[in-house]
Order: sequence, then structure tokens, then C-alpha cells
Amino acid sequence: MNRRQACTGLALAVATLAARPVFAAEAIPPLVPAGFRVPTHVEGKGSRLVPLGPALVKVDYDAYMSSIEHLQRTFTRSTAWPHPGITAAEAMVDMETEQARFAARKSFAYAVLTPDGTRERGCVYVQPSPVAAYDAVVRMWVTKAEYDAGFDAELHAWVTGWIARDWPFAKVAYPGRTTGWQEWDALAAGQ
Repeated sequence: MNRRQACTGLALAVATLAARPVFAAEAIPPLVPAGFRVPTHVEGKGSRLVPLGPALVKVDYDAYMSSIEHLQRTFTRSTAWPHPGITAAEAMVDMETEQARFAARKSFAYAVLTPDGTRERGCVYVQPSPVAAYDAVVRMWVTKAEYDAGFDAELHAWVTGWIARDWPFAKVAYPGRTTGWQEWDALAAGQ
């Protein structure tokens, strides 16, 4: 089972908040206005963000497979993703799907790479919100090694500033971070 099969969309995945929800391309309007220039290469503190896509399949796969249990506890609250046994073909479909969503302006998934681009430290997702009070949902993860080194808090602080400064959203949810999981689940269930 790949991430696409494991996830059924943000609104339906409230209980597990699976890693990369699937959106029916025709059912979801663009997340940002037509005139908004979506960032494609962003320099962060000790990292750079680039859109996920097929060229990053190996570094992405290596990153999440190195941290399965950690991500299941800290990012998804589910064992659906990541899980042992994800195939190279499934990983490629996932990258192609993320690239297509990005191109369609439906959601935006970024790899957080080392400055030289050789290693993925984690990922950031800017997605539609299933809760009407929010313009978008931003979720992120880092590998276990990066978490242990303190990069998770650093990335969260940097991303919240970047989103506030460079994106056209008035109100953004950060489930599991600025909004607790139980509160978020209750908000999403009430929609």
C-alpha cells in the first residue's frame, strides 16, 4: 500500500491525519489565487525547500524510511504511512502525484534539503483546510536524526514566519503544533 492508497483526503482522514492526503484534482479548487507566484526554491536556515517530484524520489524515500516509527508517532499518528515495504514504484507514484498537485496549485509539498541538496531533512506541506475557519493547513516532518538534533523546532519557527510573510493566507492551522491534535480533530469533525 502506498501513501496515495493509505490516504483518502484531508476531510476523511481526520482521525489519522495521514501524511500526504489524496485530493480529486477536479474536486478541489486551486489553493492560491491565479496571480500568486508559488515559491519553488526557498532558502531556509541551514536548508532549502524545493517542490517534491520524481527527481527527489530517492532522497525522499531514504528520509522517511529511516524514520518510520518516529513519523508514525509525531507526524501521522497512524501506521498507514510510512510503513515497511513501500516499493520504489509506489514511491515514484507518490512523487508524481505531489508534482501534479503542485502544478495544479491544489497543494504544495516541499522537500527540506540540506544546502547541497544531497539529503532530505524533512518535508513541508501547504494544503487546503477541511476546517472552514482556516485558509490552509501546514504540516511538516523531520527525520528522527534531525528531530533529535533540534531541527524540528527550528523548522517550525522558520516555516511559520515564511508562511506569514510570503503566502496569501489570513489564518493557517498547524495541527499537532499550534493547534493540539484533539482540538484539531474536533474542529475537523464538526465540518
